[in-house]
Amino acid sequence: MDQIAFTPSSLISSRGILHMIEIVLSALDAGLLNLNYHPSHTYWVWCMFTWVFCTLMTLIITVIELFKIDLLLTFFRIMDWDDFAVGMAMTMTLMVFSTAVIYPVFYACSRCYLSWVISVISWLILIAYAIEAVKGKMSKKGSYLSILPGFIKVLEAFVTCIIFISLTGYVGKPGLYWCILVYIIPFPVTLLVIVINVLQLLKKCIPFDLNKYMFFLLLVFVLLYVTAAIIWPIYSFRGNPRPADCPPNFCIWSILFVVTFMTYVNLILYIVDCIFTKLKICGF
Repeated sequence: MDQIAFTPSSLISSRGILHMIEIVLSALDAGLLNLNYHPSHTYWVWCMFTWVFCTLMTLIITVIELFKIDLLLTFFRIMDWDDFAVGMAMTMTLMVFSTAVIYPVFYACSRCYLSWVISVISWLILIAYAIEAVKGKMSKKGSYLSILPGFIKVLEAFVTCIIFISLTGYVGKPGLYWCILVYIIPFPVTLLVIVINVLQLLKKCIPFDLNKYMFFLLLVFVLLYVTAAIIWPIYSFRGNPRPADCPPNFCIWSILFVVTFMTYVNLILYIVDCIFTKLKICGF
């Protein structure tokens, strides 16, 4: 407890410098993106959310470490700070990777100079977060968020977000409404489980074995995703072959394919998560 103090030297460490670069570049990209205004586009909204989220989250982490509040969190066993910090670096790397791919594909063109500047900065942001994630993973031992079982939960939530921003072409197709319901149901449960496992103090207050309940829920999620993995492609592509001219930036067929692909990715993730949860229950 005596070590909790204002430590400006943390800002000139390699980690602190990386944080400053990430904050400045993410805030800059969010500001430039606001000039290139497409508020009705879900991909634009995702890019804006990602860069604003990364700016604020990295700033919060920096302030906590600047004032050594992380020692207080560890002392009272509220959370494993090292695991949280590395896990968030991995999560933000995943998020900015998606924007580094999505933004150039949908908004860059030969004469869109501002879009190219935003795209270049987005790749610089990705490099900064990837360096932090790799360095953190190599130097610190994780307990949940930065190790495979916990990060699978993060991947499930991330893939679901990509599905949400890609949903299109479902109007007038009742089967696809079921698929949308399938994508919605597991999402808040996944986020809640992540929060409970990160906040160790909260987890200790739960009067039951969370893993046993999660195992049965995961079985349900797997069955739900199996139905979506069958129904979405049938309703989306039956009688709807890929058009001869199908550029990636506005071709609905390509976006429908993204949802199909991500549905199968999440199905695999939930199956793997189910296996890991069962192994943990059995003591492995």
